[in-house]
Amino acid sequence: MKRPLGRRYGLWFRLRKLLIWLLGVYIAIPFLVKICPAIQVKLVFLNFVRVPYFIDLKRPQDQGLNHTYNYYLQPEEDVTIGVWHTVPTALWKDAQGKGQPWYEDTLGSHYPVILYLHGNAGTRGGDHRVELYKVLSSLGYHVVTFDYRGWGDSVGTPSERGMTYDALHVFDWIKARSGDNPVYIWGHSLGTGVATNLVRRLCERETPPDALILESPFTNIREEAKSHPFSVIYRYFPGFDWFFLDTITMSGIKFANDENVKYISCSLLILHAEDDPVVPFHLGKKLYNIAAPSRSFRDYKVQFVPFHRDLGYRHKYIYRSPELPRILREFLGKSEHAHHH
Repeated sequence: MKRPLGRRYGLWFRLRKLLIWLLGVYIAIPFLVKICPAIQVKLVFLNFVRVPYFIDLKRPQDQGLNHTYNYYLQPEEDVTIGVWHTVPTALWKDAQGKGQPWYEDTLGSHYPVILYLHGNAGTRGGDHRVELYKVLSSLGYHVVTFDYRGWGDSVGTPSERGMTYDALHVFDWIKARSGDNPVYIWGHSLGTGVATNLVRRLCERETPPDALILESPFTNIREEAKSHPFSVIYRYFPGFDWFFLDTITMSGIKFANDENVKYISCSLLILHAEDDPVVPFHLGKKLYNIAAPSRSFRDYKVQFVPFHRDLGYRHKYIYRSPELPRILREFLGKSEHAHHH
């Protein structure tokens, strides 16, 4: 009878050792983050996560985008960014075998342009992003999308300032070619932070876009980090803000959508799924409640479109909504009219 007891004791001993070790790691991580803020910065950007990993970003056609051209632009001296330009499906046949000059010229043809700013992990070739480009292209929009410095095959070090500057560079590049065509800005997730930074700057310099679309937006990065599934296990850790949130702020990362919307003057559309596990629905709603009464929007439409949790669109599948074409047509159609009168 003696041995099983010993064995059981040995198992308990090992389990206790494991638990003590896990507790040690749990307690060590906040201190590690505080001492080395770069860890927290990497967790916000996740730019090193290349999913799908083996895709060749020079070949958008591998993702089924066979009316898309891959450019490289240079926002600053030692920064190069990879850009995809998908033309509207109506131009699909003409696009076959064409090069850069043809693609650049088509920006001036009478189709509106959407500049798409993606979220944190992955690249411009991410699956849900590619699916959205296809939807928007089929609805008659040019889609211009790119990887911020440090993402995908773009060269440079990630920072909020740098991401915003890259977006500004691409916007100006579009505007130099798009003539009188409307240009819309669409941000998703972390990209909504880049989008409102950009549009605030554009409005301050009096070259606003024709509309801003925010898909699954948050209010600011601190509130988002607090509600992110990653932080659940630390939410009640003493000094959570000091260890985790202050570290983000001190690294110069704010993405203050709630502040920016007070300085934005153009139509605003917010799309959010109720079952979003990454950016909680209530943050998108809160952003809308800040924007809607703001004086900067008094001549513009501000609209919030929720997607019921039963639809299962979560954080990145709103592109699947059969309602999306109608929502965009009604929202952008009106802003196009406003633009011309």
